[in-house]
Amino acid sequence: MYDIIIIGAGPAGLTSAIYARMANKKTLVLEKNYIGGQTANIYDIKNYPGFENISGFELAEKMKLQSKNLGAEFKTAEVKSVNFTEEIKQVQTFTETLESKCVIIATGAYAKPLDVKNEKQFYGKGLSYCATCDGNFFKNKIVAVVGGGNTSMDDCLYLSNLAQKIYLIHRRDEFTCLDTKLDAVKQISTQDSKIEILTNTVVTALNGNELLQSINILNKQTNKTNTLKVDGLFVAIGRMPDTEIFKQQLKLTTNGFIETNINMETNIKNVYAVGDVRNTPLRQIVTACADGAVAVNHFIKQK
Repeated sequence: MYDIIIIGAGPAGLTSAIYARMANKKTLVLEKNYIGGQTANIYDIKNYPGFENISGFELAEKMKLQSKNLGAEFKTAEVKSVNFTEEIKQVQTFTETLESKCVIIATGAYAKPLDVKNEKQFYGKGLSYCATCDGNFFKNKIVAVVGGGNTSMDDCLYLSNLAQKIYLIHRRDEFTCLDTKLDAVKQISTQDSKIEILTNTVVTALNGNELLQSINILNKQTNKTNTLKVDGLFVAIGRMPDTEIFKQQLKLTTNGFIETNINMETNIKNVYAVGDVRNTPLRQIVTACADGAVAVNHFIKQK
Protein backbone atom coordinates (compact mmCIF):
# COMPACT_ATOMS: atom_id res chain seq x y z
CA MET A 1 0.00 0.00 0.00
CA TYR A 2 1.34 3.39 -1.03
CA ASP A 3 0.36 6.82 0.16
CA ILE A 4 0.79 8.27 -3.32
CA ILE A 5 1.18 6.63 -6.73
CA ILE A 6 2.29 8.96 -9.50
CA ILE A 7 1.64 7.88 -13.09
CA GLY A 8 4.22 9.56 -15.31
CA ALA A 9 7.75 10.80 -14.70
CA GLY A 10 7.95 14.13 -16.48
CA PRO A 11 8.60 17.35 -14.55
CA ALA A 12 5.07 17.33 -13.06
CA GLY A 13 5.40 13.75 -11.85
CA LEU A 14 8.94 14.17 -10.57
CA THR A 15 8.05 17.34 -8.66
CA SER A 16 5.09 15.51 -7.16
CA ALA A 17 7.50 12.80 -6.02
CA ILE A 18 9.88 15.35 -4.48
CA TYR A 19 7.11 17.03 -2.49
CA ALA A 20 5.56 13.72 -1.49
CA ARG A 21 8.83 12.39 -0.10
CA MET A 22 9.58 15.67 1.67
CA ALA A 23 6.27 15.05 3.48
CA ASN A 24 7.47 11.49 4.25
CA LYS A 25 4.78 9.82 2.15
CA LYS A 26 5.41 6.37 0.71
CA THR A 27 5.64 7.20 -2.95
CA LEU A 28 5.79 5.21 -6.19
CA VAL A 29 6.42 6.67 -9.63
CA LEU A 30 5.34 4.63 -12.66
CA GLU A 31 6.77 5.46 -16.10
CA LYS A 32 6.22 3.41 -19.26
CA ASN A 33 8.88 5.05 -21.40
CA TYR A 34 11.74 7.12 -20.02
CA ILE A 35 12.10 9.43 -17.07
CA GLY A 36 11.77 13.08 -17.99
CA GLY A 37 9.00 12.67 -20.54
CA GLN A 38 9.04 15.10 -23.46
CA THR A 39 11.30 17.44 -21.45
CA ALA A 40 14.17 14.99 -21.91
CA ASN A 41 13.98 15.66 -25.67
CA ILE A 42 14.34 19.44 -25.49
CA TYR A 43 17.66 20.61 -26.88
CA ASP A 44 18.05 23.83 -24.92
CA ILE A 45 15.89 25.34 -22.16
CA LYS A 46 16.29 29.04 -21.40
CA ASN A 47 13.13 29.85 -19.44
CA TYR A 48 13.41 27.58 -16.40
CA PRO A 49 14.26 29.69 -13.31
CA GLY A 50 17.78 29.26 -12.00
CA PHE A 51 19.32 28.13 -15.29
CA GLU A 52 20.28 30.52 -18.10
CA ASN A 53 20.29 27.48 -20.33
CA ILE A 54 20.16 23.74 -19.69
CA SER A 55 19.29 20.73 -21.82
CA GLY A 56 16.01 19.01 -21.11
CA PHE A 57 17.80 15.74 -20.49
CA GLU A 58 20.08 17.31 -17.87
CA LEU A 59 17.18 19.04 -16.10
CA ALA A 60 15.16 15.81 -16.02
CA GLU A 61 18.15 13.91 -14.64
CA LYS A 62 18.53 16.43 -11.82
CA MET A 63 14.85 16.08 -10.91
CA LYS A 64 15.06 12.29 -11.02
CA LEU A 65 18.17 12.21 -8.82
CA GLN A 66 16.60 14.58 -6.30
CA SER A 67 13.42 12.52 -5.99
CA LYS A 68 15.35 9.24 -5.76
CA ASN A 69 17.68 10.63 -3.09
CA LEU A 70 14.61 11.60 -1.08
CA GLY A 71 13.41 8.01 -1.23
CA ALA A 72 10.85 7.88 -4.05
CA GLU A 73 10.41 4.43 -5.58
CA PHE A 74 10.43 4.08 -9.37
CA LYS A 75 9.10 1.32 -11.61
CA THR A 76 9.18 1.02 -15.37
CA ALA A 77 5.66 -0.13 -16.13
CA GLU A 78 2.70 0.73 -18.33
CA VAL A 79 -0.64 1.24 -16.61
CA LYS A 80 -3.37 -0.67 -18.44
CA SER A 81 -6.35 0.22 -16.20
CA VAL A 82 -7.35 2.04 -13.02
CA ASN A 83 -10.14 1.79 -10.48
CA PHE A 84 -10.83 5.05 -8.69
CA THR A 85 -14.30 4.17 -7.39
CA GLU A 86 -13.21 3.10 -3.88
CA GLU A 87 -11.40 4.97 -1.14
CA ILE A 88 -8.28 2.90 -1.83
CA LYS A 89 -7.35 3.46 -5.46
CA GLN A 90 -6.16 0.61 -7.66
CA VAL A 91 -3.64 0.93 -10.48
CA GLN A 92 -3.26 -2.12 -12.71
CA THR A 93 -0.08 -2.61 -14.74
CA PHE A 94 0.50 -5.56 -17.05
CA THR A 95 2.15 -7.48 -14.21
CA GLU A 96 0.56 -6.40 -10.93
CA THR A 97 -2.19 -4.50 -9.13
CA LEU A 98 -1.01 -1.61 -6.96
CA GLU A 99 -2.98 0.20 -4.25
CA SER A 100 -2.70 3.73 -2.97
CA LYS A 101 -4.55 6.34 -0.92
CA CYS A 102 -3.91 8.93 -3.62
CA VAL A 103 -3.14 8.86 -7.34
CA ILE A 104 -1.52 11.73 -9.23
CA ILE A 105 -1.85 11.51 -13.01
CA ALA A 106 1.09 13.04 -14.86
CA THR A 107 0.90 11.12 -18.13
CA GLY A 108 1.51 14.17 -20.28
CA ALA A 109 0.73 14.20 -23.98
CA TYR A 110 2.03 12.58 -27.16
CA ALA A 111 2.81 14.04 -30.56
CA LYS A 112 -0.04 14.77 -32.94
CA PRO A 113 0.30 13.06 -36.32
CA LEU A 114 -0.05 14.92 -39.60
CA ASP A 115 -2.71 12.47 -40.80
CA VAL A 116 -1.46 12.53 -44.39
CA LYS A 117 -0.77 9.92 -47.04
CA ASN A 118 1.98 7.39 -46.18
CA GLU A 119 2.66 8.85 -42.73
CA LYS A 120 2.58 5.50 -40.94
CA GLN A 121 4.65 3.87 -43.67
CA PHE A 122 7.61 6.19 -43.14
CA TYR A 123 7.60 6.43 -39.34
CA GLY A 124 11.13 5.54 -38.28
CA LYS A 125 12.20 5.56 -41.93
CA GLY A 126 12.73 9.28 -42.30
CA LEU A 127 9.71 10.49 -40.34
CA SER A 128 10.20 11.43 -36.68
CA TYR A 129 8.30 13.25 -33.97
CA CYS A 130 11.44 14.01 -31.93
CA ALA A 131 14.35 15.92 -33.42
CA THR A 132 16.64 15.53 -30.41
CA CYS A 133 15.99 11.77 -30.44
CA ASP A 134 16.64 11.19 -34.13
CA GLY A 135 18.38 14.28 -35.48
CA ASN A 136 21.80 12.66 -35.33
CA PHE A 137 20.76 10.30 -38.14
CA PHE A 138 20.46 13.26 -40.51
CA LYS A 139 23.91 14.82 -40.40
CA ASN A 140 24.58 16.81 -43.59
CA LYS A 141 21.18 15.85 -44.99
CA ILE A 142 18.11 17.82 -46.07
CA VAL A 143 15.22 17.82 -43.61
CA ALA A 144 11.91 19.54 -43.01
CA VAL A 145 10.26 20.57 -39.74
CA VAL A 146 6.50 21.05 -39.55
CA GLY A 147 5.00 23.36 -36.92
CA GLY A 148 4.84 26.90 -35.62
CA GLY A 149 5.26 26.54 -31.86
CA ASN A 150 8.18 26.37 -29.46
CA THR A 151 8.95 22.73 -30.22
CA SER A 152 9.33 23.32 -33.95
CA MET A 153 11.68 26.24 -33.27
CA ASP A 154 13.72 24.14 -30.86
CA ASP A 155 13.88 21.42 -33.51
CA CYS A 156 15.16 23.85 -36.13
CA LEU A 157 17.81 25.25 -33.80
CA TYR A 158 18.97 21.78 -32.84
CA LEU A 159 19.02 20.50 -36.41
CA SER A 160 20.89 23.59 -37.64
CA ASN A 161 24.03 22.08 -36.07
CA LEU A 162 23.52 18.83 -37.95
CA ALA A 163 21.59 19.14 -41.18
CA GLN A 164 22.69 20.61 -44.50
CA LYS A 165 19.35 22.31 -45.13
CA ILE A 166 16.12 22.75 -43.14
CA TYR A 167 12.68 23.66 -44.43
CA LEU A 168 10.41 25.07 -41.71
CA ILE A 169 6.82 24.47 -42.83
CA HIS A 170 3.91 26.21 -41.09
CA ARG A 171 0.27 26.29 -42.10
CA ARG A 172 -0.23 29.92 -41.12
CA ASP A 173 1.79 33.12 -41.51
CA GLU A 174 1.91 33.81 -37.77
CA PHE A 175 3.79 31.70 -35.25
CA THR A 176 2.73 30.73 -31.72
CA CYS A 177 6.25 30.30 -30.35
CA LEU A 178 8.17 32.69 -28.13
CA ASP A 179 9.53 35.68 -30.03
CA THR A 180 13.07 34.89 -28.88
CA LYS A 181 12.92 31.42 -30.43
CA LEU A 182 11.52 32.72 -33.72
CA ASP A 183 14.15 35.46 -33.83
CA ALA A 184 16.91 32.88 -33.40
CA VAL A 185 15.52 30.80 -36.28
CA LYS A 186 15.12 33.85 -38.50
CA GLN A 187 18.68 34.92 -37.74
CA ILE A 188 20.01 31.60 -39.04
CA SER A 189 17.68 31.87 -42.03
CA THR A 190 19.01 35.33 -42.86
CA GLN A 191 22.69 34.62 -42.22
CA ASP A 192 23.29 31.55 -44.38
CA SER A 193 19.88 30.40 -45.71
CA LYS A 194 20.32 27.07 -43.96
CA ILE A 195 16.73 27.40 -42.72
CA GLU A 196 14.08 28.23 -45.32
CA ILE A 197 10.71 29.27 -43.86
CA LEU A 198 7.59 28.27 -45.80
CA THR A 199 4.41 29.81 -44.36
CA ASN A 200 0.78 29.18 -45.33
CA THR A 201 1.97 25.75 -46.39
CA VAL A 202 0.92 22.22 -45.45
CA VAL A 203 2.35 18.77 -46.11
CA THR A 204 -0.05 16.60 -48.13
CA ALA A 205 1.91 13.38 -48.67
CA LEU A 206 5.16 11.55 -47.95
CA ASN A 207 6.97 9.74 -50.76
CA GLY A 208 9.75 7.20 -51.14
CA ASN A 209 10.59 3.54 -51.40
CA GLU A 210 12.09 1.97 -48.29
CA LEU A 211 13.05 5.37 -46.89
CA LEU A 212 11.51 8.84 -47.13
CA GLN A 213 12.72 10.66 -50.23
CA SER A 214 10.36 13.62 -50.67
CA ILE A 215 7.22 15.34 -49.42
CA ASN A 216 4.36 16.99 -51.27
CA ILE A 217 3.42 20.45 -50.05
CA LEU A 218 0.53 22.80 -50.79
CA ASN A 219 0.61 26.58 -50.54
CA LYS A 220 -2.81 27.48 -49.17
CA GLN A 221 -2.72 31.02 -50.58
CA THR A 222 -1.74 30.22 -54.16
CA ASN A 223 -3.19 26.68 -54.18
CA LYS A 224 0.03 25.54 -55.86
CA THR A 225 1.60 22.17 -55.06
CA ASN A 226 5.28 21.35 -54.98
CA THR A 227 7.54 18.45 -54.13
CA LEU A 228 10.49 18.89 -51.79
CA LYS A 229 13.32 16.38 -51.77
CA VAL A 230 14.07 15.63 -48.13
CA ASP A 231 15.81 12.87 -46.22
CA GLY A 232 13.95 13.52 -43.00
CA LEU A 233 10.72 15.03 -41.75
CA PHE A 234 10.19 16.15 -38.15
CA VAL A 235 6.61 16.79 -37.06
CA ALA A 236 5.96 19.22 -34.19
CA ILE A 237 2.35 20.34 -34.54
CA GLY A 238 1.20 19.89 -30.97
CA ARG A 239 0.39 17.13 -28.58
CA MET A 240 -2.59 15.02 -27.57
CA PRO A 241 -3.27 14.06 -23.92
CA ASP A 242 -2.52 10.51 -22.83
CA THR A 243 -5.87 9.92 -21.12
CA GLU A 244 -7.42 6.89 -22.82
CA ILE A 245 -7.44 4.71 -19.69
CA PHE A 246 -9.04 7.42 -17.57
CA LYS A 247 -11.93 8.52 -19.80
CA GLN A 248 -14.52 6.23 -18.21
CA GLN A 249 -13.93 7.64 -14.73
CA LEU A 250 -12.62 11.19 -15.02
CA LYS A 251 -14.17 14.32 -16.46
CA LEU A 252 -12.36 15.30 -19.67
CA THR A 253 -12.57 18.21 -22.09
CA THR A 254 -13.73 17.62 -25.65
CA ASN A 255 -10.04 17.39 -26.61
CA GLY A 256 -9.39 14.74 -23.96
CA PHE A 257 -7.57 16.80 -21.33
CA ILE A 258 -8.44 16.14 -17.68
CA GLU A 259 -10.54 18.78 -15.95
CA THR A 260 -9.19 19.95 -12.57
CA ASN A 261 -9.81 22.70 -10.06
CA ILE A 262 -7.15 25.07 -8.71
CA ASN A 263 -5.92 22.33 -6.36
CA MET A 264 -5.38 19.93 -9.30
CA GLU A 265 -8.28 17.78 -8.04
CA THR A 266 -10.25 15.79 -10.61
CA ASN A 267 -13.91 14.91 -10.17
CA ILE A 268 -12.85 12.01 -7.91
CA LYS A 269 -11.50 12.63 -4.40
CA ASN A 270 -7.77 11.95 -3.97
CA VAL A 271 -7.21 11.66 -7.70
CA TYR A 272 -5.22 14.57 -9.13
CA ALA A 273 -3.99 15.54 -12.61
CA VAL A 274 -0.87 17.65 -13.16
CA GLY A 275 1.14 18.98 -16.07
CA ASP A 276 0.32 18.75 -19.76
CA VAL A 277 -2.37 16.10 -19.29
CA ARG A 278 -4.75 18.52 -17.58
CA ASN A 279 -6.82 21.38 -18.97
CA THR A 280 -4.49 24.31 -18.41
CA PRO A 281 -3.88 27.67 -20.16
CA LEU A 282 -0.10 27.19 -20.22
CA ARG A 283 1.96 24.05 -20.79
CA GLN A 284 5.50 24.79 -19.66
CA ILE A 285 8.00 22.94 -17.47
CA VAL A 286 7.69 25.52 -14.71
CA THR A 287 3.88 25.28 -14.61
CA ALA A 288 4.02 21.49 -14.66
CA CYS A 289 6.30 21.56 -11.62
CA ALA A 290 3.95 23.98 -9.86
CA ASP A 291 1.01 21.65 -10.56
CA GLY A 292 2.82 18.77 -8.87
CA ALA A 293 3.59 20.83 -5.78
CA VAL A 294 -0.01 22.08 -5.52
CA ALA A 295 -1.49 18.58 -5.83
CA VAL A 296 0.68 17.01 -3.15
CA ASN A 297 0.22 19.96 -0.83
CA HIS A 298 -3.56 19.72 -1.11
CA PHE A 299 -3.60 15.96 -0.47
CA ILE A 300 -1.41 16.33 2.60
CA LYS A 301 -3.35 19.24 4.07
CA GLN A 302 -6.72 17.54 3.87
CA LYS A 303 -5.53 14.47 5.75
